Amino acid sequence: MAEEIIRTLSVRGLRYRYRVLAQPAPCTEPVVVLGGALQGIHGWPQMDDHLGPFASVVTADLPGMGDADPLPAGSDDGLLREAVTGIIDDLGVPRVNLFGFSYGTSIAFGCARHRPGRVARLILGGVPSHISDGQRDDWRRAVDRLAADDMAGLAALAAAALMCQDRERRVHRRDLAQRYVRRSFLHALTHSPHAARSLLRPLEHRPDFSGGLTGVPALVFAGEHDTVTSPERQRAFAATIEGSRFVTIGESDHWVVLERPDDVADLVARFFTDRPLEQAPGLAALPHQPVRGSSPVGRA
Repeated sequence: MAEEIIRTLSVRGLRYRYRVLAQPAPCTEPVVVLGGALQGIHGWPQMDDHLGPFASVVTADLPGMGDADPLPAGSDDGLLREAVTGIIDDLGVPRVNLFGFSYGTSIAFGCARHRPGRVARLILGGVPSHISDGQRDDWRRAVDRLAADDMAGLAALAAAALMCQDRERRVHRRDLAQRYVRRSFLHALTHSPHAARSLLRPLEHRPDFSGGLTGVPALVFAGEHDTVTSPERQRAFAATIEGSRFVTIGESDHWVVLERPDDVADLVARFFTDRPLEQAPGLAALPHQPVRGSSPVGRA
């Protein structure tokens, strides 16, 4: 039976913590899950369910999240990469499987680029590899609601900026997901000391997805209606990773982990245990040929 352990660490004088659901007889390396600002140490129950039988599952409140210390203004991803390396060292394992989603993709990708020998396999989902000036302006207008103390308005604008608003595109559990995201933002803004800083960070910091990657088996996935960065652009990013695979998950947008949680978790479990992806539920094909260097799988 898996045992839950929570450990507190520090990086550059900042306190943070991680949780491990320890599998006593794993068949693959531990899976470290790095998500968005609203997805901390207790935000991934579907990963426990799907990965727990195969591997130890590790989630974290990195600096700037949950109960961790605040992330200082102007911090780059280097500090957060150090925090993840600290978790791997504390686990006492040579390598881990690394899963990054949305905000967490730049941290996970950076870890794999800087310390490829510590990463057995890499999955990146909802990669914000291209954010336009117009999108940044929309986000700035949302954040401006902080000055007006309009938390409900901010939550609504932030949710709208991250979710597909085109009713012609089918999104599974669309209305439920949008209500949940709005409520989550509003709860964080009124209860979390990190929420305002997390919302400002995208305006201060541009993540680095350049430079490619070699030597690490990798999978990139996107919701087929992701409007933060289009699946086509995420596909192009995947092509910079040697030997990577790319898939889209149908009837979902940037919040695919909320709209199709079991499908995402099943895909992650298959890849990290070297099982075929072709029959994973929910996959959808892009309507053009593979970009050179990637090997997409999927079904229409």
